Amino acid sequence: MQSPDCQRLAHILDYCVEIEKTIARYGADFFAFDHDADYQRSISFSILQIGELSGKLSAEFRTATAGRIQWGPIKGMRNLVAHSYGSMSREIIWETAITDIPVLKQFCQEYLAENTQPDP
Repeated sequence: MQSPDCQRLAHILDYCVEIEKTIARYGADFFAFDHDADYQRSISFSILQIGELSGKLSAEFRTATAGRIQWGPIKGMRNLVAHSYGSMSREIIWETAITDIPVLKQFCQEYLAENTQPDP
């Protein structure tokens, strides 16, 4: 059985993959994102979920991995998405999706590959 932190990291990875799939489906350009409310909601929801999950990682895990991932801004992004009530800058959401999410995805994949055993 995986540790709770690894379980949460696996779910974060799932949302990173969902963002990647959504971008592949709708198109990797800001114009498409900016003009499609469904596209915006899909990406925003996954970012919100990533932030929610990151806030539940243990303090020890966040401290140990702080050199690779800045967990505070991820949680902060969740708060902005959750509480902006539609007034969140679409440019910031887009930039997060195309710049930060691939980095987070890679971290999750590497960490899980190094720290988990396959279930029998």
